[in-house]
Amino acid sequence: MKRFYKSAQSAPNDQGFAVTLDGRPVRTPAKQSLTVATRALADAIAAEWDAQDDEIVPADMPMMRMASTAIDRVDTQFEAVVEEIAAYGGTDLVCYRSTDPQELQEREAVHWQPLVEWAGERYGAVLKVTSGIVHVQQDDTALQALHDAVAGYDSYALVALHTAVTVSGSLIIGLALLEGRLDDEAAWAASSVDEHFQAEKWGEDREAAQRQRSLRDELSHALQFFRLSRP
Repeated sequence: MKRFYKSAQSAPNDQGFAVTLDGRPVRTPAKQSLTVATRALADAIAAEWDAQDDEIVPADMPMMRMASTAIDRVDTQFEAVVEEIAAYGGTDLVCYRSTDPQELQEREAVHWQPLVEWAGERYGAVLKVTSGIVHVQQDDTALQALHDAVAGYDSYALVALHTAVTVSGSLIIGLALLEGRLDDEAAWAASSVDEHFQAEKWGEDREAAQRQRSLRDELSHALQFFRLSRP
C-alpha cells in the first residue's frame, strides 16, 4: 500500500489515546478504532506510521500489529487466549532437559532450574523436571496456579505474553519476562540454550541464524509493547 498521509499523531479521546493520520483516526484490520490505554503506546504507534516510506510495510510496525491483536482478537476471545497461553505450562521448555551431552545438561540447568524454582516461589507452581522427551504430567495445582497467573493479565499484556511464550516455547520464561525476573536478553538466552550449543558445536546455518534473529526481535518487541501499555 502506498503512503497516503503526511503525518501521524496520537490524540486523547474518551476511551484513551487514538492514533490519527492527517487527523483521521487509524482503525484496526477489523475496522475498530485503534484506541489504546496509554499515551506512550499511542506515541510509539504513531512513530511507526511516521517512519514509513512511500510504501507502507506492516511488518515494520510491531506496536501497531500487537495493539490491533489486543483489540480485535484478545478483547473478543479473552478466555480462549488465556487457555491457549496457559496450556504451555503443561509442556514447558524449562522442564525438559537433555539426556546428553553433560555440557548441554549443565547449561540447561544453569538457565532453567532457577526459573523452575522461581515459578514455585512466585506462583506456588511446583513443576516436575524430567530428562528426554517423554511427557511428564504436571500436578493440577501447579497448572491451575499458572493459569490463574495468566488470567490476571489484561488484553495488552496477554498479547505480549503470547508472543514471548510462543517465541521461547516456555510459559515460565514468558512470565519471568513480564514480571521483570528476566530482561529480554536473558529471556532469549534461556529460550535458545540448545540452539546456541548446537551452533557452537556444528557451525551456524545462515537460514537458521536469520530465523533466530527474527525471533529475538519479536521477544524484544513483546517486552517493549508490554512496558508501553502499562499505565
